[in-house]
Amino acid sequence: MEVEQEGLVEHQPLEQDDLNFEKWKPKPKPKRTLHEKIDDVKTYLWNAETKEFMGRSGKSWSLILLFYSALYIFLAAMFGGCMCCLMWSISPYTPTYNDRVMPPGLTMSPHVDTAHGFDIAFNASDRSSWKKYAKALEAQLRSYDDALQERRNIICEGNTYFMQDDMVESAERNACLFKRSWLGECSGMKDKDFGYSKGKPCILLKMNRILGYLPGLGVAVNVTCGLKKGSTDNLGEVLYYPYNTFNMRYYPYYGKLRHVNYSSPLVAVRFTGVQYDTHLHVQCKLNGKGIINDSPTDRFLGSVSFTLEVGA
Repeated sequence: MEVEQEGLVEHQPLEQDDLNFEKWKPKPKPKRTLHEKIDDVKTYLWNAETKEFMGRSGKSWSLILLFYSALYIFLAAMFGGCMCCLMWSISPYTPTYNDRVMPPGLTMSPHVDTAHGFDIAFNASDRSSWKKYAKALEAQLRSYDDALQERRNIICEGNTYFMQDDMVESAERNACLFKRSWLGECSGMKDKDFGYSKGKPCILLKMNRILGYLPGLGVAVNVTCGLKKGSTDNLGEVLYYPYNTFNMRYYPYYGKLRHVNYSSPLVAVRFTGVQYDTHLHVQCKLNGKGIINDSPTDRFLGSVSFTLEVGA
């Protein structure tokens, strides 16, 4: 009977006051004043009682600084060691791996409007329309001035590769001179307008520099320019200066550290009979052994295309 009575006591219903859940809610903390908050911040920054700065003692801060100093010194030393090993293992003069170097690309000048590609459009009678092209060609040829070339480089003859592999790797290589005057009507020496004022524009072609590359595999690479579509009569006669070939004596190229005064050979092209007020699509291509000029993915590999429109 006593057990049953105890069970009855345990299962007695809750009083009405117990169902008032409001009294179980936590009491709101009193709002702290700005002065108290400032005091808490001051205490956090420096606790005069415990002698702690930002919650840590001087010993704790010393251990932390020692640990991170050692860590970053180790990481810096490891990085420096890796860079030293890397720089020691590679040559500043020749790339370690160059077996995937593509055949040379072909670039042209003038190229004054990078947003719209290689477009040449002007009126022969309007100086303001072609002045930018003449200015770009003059800037390109400034380093090819005859006096400058004679002072920096040496006279070379023949049409064979100028091999200088028997020299010490770090020794400076000689470079064959390439005179501006060799470009004839496109040199800008006789005609400062490069033919644009006469409706007979000039362009300059140059192969990309590839270290150690021997273009043509023993036979000089040549250049041809023509229309991609349309009648060839619209383009007229095409003249090349000094020749339509890249002489082999300017190769191989040994890099800017050793071939300090190297000047890339140029081929100047002059279009003497362009049909006026006709939009022409012109393509200049390299031709030779090992040359690729019909890549579907790289339009500058071995060739360059541009539009030409000449007005009276």
